[in-house]
Amino acid sequence: MQHNLFTTMRSLKLIDGCKGTQVYAINTSAPTTGGGGGGTAGGGGGGVGDKLLHHLQDHLRVNSIRSKSSRIHQTPSQTSIVLDVLPYGLPMTDLLEPQIEPCLKSVDFVEALADLYRRIENCPQFEKSGIYLEQCAVFRGLSDPKLFRRSLRCARQHAVDVHTKIVLAAWLRYERREDELIGTSAMDCCGRNMECPKATLVSGYDPESVYDYCVCTREPREELRDDISMEDEECSTSDDEGDMSFCIGDDEIRCVRYKIASLSRPFRTMLYGSFIESRREKINFSQNGISAEAMRAAEIYSRIKRLDDFDPRLVLELLSFANRFCCEEMKSACDSYLASMVCDIEDAALLIEYGLEETAYLLVAACLQVLLRELPTSMQNPNVARIFCNAESRERLAVVGHASFVLYYFLSQVAMEEDMKSNTTVMLLERLVECATESWQKQLAFHQLGVVMLEREEYKDAQIWFEEAVEAGHIYSMAGVARTKFKRGHKYSAYKLMNSLFSDYTLVGWMYQERSLYCIGREKIMDLNSATELDPTLSYPYKYRAVMFVEENKLEAAITEINRILGFKVSPDCLELRAWISIALEDYEGALRDVRALMTLDLTYMMFYGQLHGDHLIEVLQPLVQQCSQADCWMQLYDRWSSVDDIGSLAVVHHMLAKDPGKSLLRFRQSLLLLRLNSQKAAMRSLRLARNYASSEHERLVYEGWILYDTGHREEALAKAEASISMQRSFEAFFLKAYALSDQSFDPETAVYVIQLLEEALRCPSDGLRKGQALNNLGSVYVDCEKLDLAADCYMNALNIKHTRAHQGLARVYHLKNQRKAAYDEMTKLIEKARNNASAYEKRSEYCDRDMAKSDLSMATQLDPLRTYPYRYRAAVLMDDHKEAEAIKELSRAIAFKPDLQLLHLRAAFHDSMGDNISTRRDCEAALCLDPNHADTLDLYSKARERVNEQQT
Repeated sequence: MQHNLFTTMRSLKLIDGCKGTQVYAINTSAPTTGGGGGGTAGGGGGGVGDKLLHHLQDHLRVNSIRSKSSRIHQTPSQTSIVLDVLPYGLPMTDLLEPQIEPCLKSVDFVEALADLYRRIENCPQFEKSGIYLEQCAVFRGLSDPKLFRRSLRCARQHAVDVHTKIVLAAWLRYERREDELIGTSAMDCCGRNMECPKATLVSGYDPESVYDYCVCTREPREELRDDISMEDEECSTSDDEGDMSFCIGDDEIRCVRYKIASLSRPFRTMLYGSFIESRREKINFSQNGISAEAMRAAEIYSRIKRLDDFDPRLVLELLSFANRFCCEEMKSACDSYLASMVCDIEDAALLIEYGLEETAYLLVAACLQVLLRELPTSMQNPNVARIFCNAESRERLAVVGHASFVLYYFLSQVAMEEDMKSNTTVMLLERLVECATESWQKQLAFHQLGVVMLEREEYKDAQIWFEEAVEAGHIYSMAGVARTKFKRGHKYSAYKLMNSLFSDYTLVGWMYQERSLYCIGREKIMDLNSATELDPTLSYPYKYRAVMFVEENKLEAAITEINRILGFKVSPDCLELRAWISIALEDYEGALRDVRALMTLDLTYMMFYGQLHGDHLIEVLQPLVQQCSQADCWMQLYDRWSSVDDIGSLAVVHHMLAKDPGKSLLRFRQSLLLLRLNSQKAAMRSLRLARNYASSEHERLVYEGWILYDTGHREEALAKAEASISMQRSFEAFFLKAYALSDQSFDPETAVYVIQLLEEALRCPSDGLRKGQALNNLGSVYVDCEKLDLAADCYMNALNIKHTRAHQGLARVYHLKNQRKAAYDEMTKLIEKARNNASAYEKRSEYCDRDMAKSDLSMATQLDPLRTYPYRYRAAVLMDDHKEAEAIKELSRAIAFKPDLQLLHLRAAFHDSMGDNISTRRDCEAALCLDPNHADTLDLYSKARERVNEQQT
């Protein structure tokens, strides 16, 4: 069937600038031929369709000259497909470019982790917060966001001053993006002092209290009040009691002299010193900038030392009065009172100016807290942006003690997520540079400013900032220096710079990747292959090789190459590339699947060199595939789920949500799939939408519980589950509670309770997808409790409703029953059924002899190099064969791109067995940096440290 899609695409703004992440930046110097230009620069007078056609023809001509010895000849059918669905032609290697990552990267990551752990353990208590913040910066570059959030919580736990507390508490809240939850307030908290807006305004070091329930969750106490009302207090200064007066205009405020004198030293000097006022009963105070009403309030405060029931306007005037006459106690009271009044952005934006003018520390803190807890929305207010962005504003904040590296680190991260290229992002990073004092802070600030300038194509400034970062000690920034040199036309200089790293430092994947940009031919491919060998998680080498195959007209090989990384690391740019190639292969269903999955990961993604929004491409592709009803979609979802096809399942859910966007159940399913694909940011967004669309209170509580659980608030998640169950018994509430309870030390009593909860869940209505998961989990608990027959029943029931992953649990049961052949067969079934079967190969290796195990584990590593068990197994076998150096090398190969706790612990144990105490200690320290409570590593570390100390003494 032929479709001319230009009619569909005429209405799309295809030539608009990119508003989202670009995979392939347009190279304006790319070679073109013929009279038509690219984009809107085509032949004059033509319509949009003609301009697109000219643009397409240019791309087709460029793509037709891709081999030194041959031309690509496209068949009429292929040309028609490209004309219809690929108005920007096929991807080109010339336009591919890896991103310079905006994070700290060390050439010796294990040593960096070990050093962090040592400093955290040995530093004074009051300095721990700063080192944990440095740990946050290091963990930011890892794929596990839980490590970053854990460090952020530790930094908040050990914070001493109010400023640091409010920033870190707001940052923790931002990580859950609670601003997107309908009906929540910026000043809400999750129930613990860790994030409580009231607790953060209390200064002092008390690391244990952060886990206590905050004052927000307690019943309000009736404050003890005097029987005398404020009105009575105002009238209590009789003429007999007052011994002096302040005259302001026609008003006379009767006062007690010694009470007023007690407010400050200036008043005491004025009223009891050698000044003429000390001998007067009436003092003219009209020229001192205070109203009679405010002076009356000051008189009342001088007696009762409270500001109860005063109008905020009066307290603001009192604050200014207290500042002028050095009334520190009254200033502190005004500061606290006004701080308690700040509750929204409008208040904060107004009152922060007063606070800055009067150097009111708590008031400014309270205003900052609201503005930070409202991010990113608050930065859309130009008055708020001005408070943070200007150099002068930073100096004003510094005067009052509220300009810090942690503040601008938080603000700049939010700005970079919102719009990497914006002026706001640049200004905030410039403020970050001004606040940077320690080496790691300078490295991070300089490097990130370089990354942003590179994105803005301001290459000269980018090079300067990258060079500053290198000077501060950040070796990875040399990749930025090389890139900017290349952009400025100095390709050989860029090559020489990257080449110099190879003799000075331990080789890592990104060095080869970056150097490959400045090579050609066989040398380039060798560098890309070396990059993949050292770090298989780098996506650029796969993408380059895939596009190279496209240029050679080997489209099937291109798909195979990009599938290599999509099998274990799903990203929007790789999905886009596979969709692009699938269209050229006329596989429209595959293309549509990938674009739907892509748009689930990134709602704003722009395809085809940043020219076409993914949603528009979906509209174009839909007529080319078979149309499905919602019932058909459910059937497809079951099929994809049972075949462990997470990308396919994600695409089906996206299709279903297009027809029913308010279906919270589908949003929740979407979040589960995204978590399986290690896309936690997108998963949290889906969870928030599920919560917002929830049709009942008990359902909303469940989704809030999952949000809390996934961001490390286990106890709060349990409380949400219990609250939901108290309203209505439901599958998801019982499942959430069981899941959260099982995520701890699993004692027999807890196991029995978890079993009861899962059984209750299974009695509640749900669909087969979730019941299969519950049966699978229940089987796992039964296995842990050594109830193998009950476990087998659960797994069989799960398999009956197509929960394919239950094969793995059933294999475990057979293995424990010494039925290895049956266990092997179960895993073989899983391998045959599952689309993503690296874990199945890994598990099957446990049920066969050594040679077959090696083969299965080799396949597992090939399919998913991030799985750590195969490396550990191979290393253990080498150690058994007394090949210690090879065993260490096998573990080091994986640690280089995945610093995993188990890998580090095992390498430490190997070093220990070889008598290398220093290496043992280093690996233990790196492992404990990842998990400071890992008991086996702590034990090994203690012994290694003692032996090192003995050697040194």
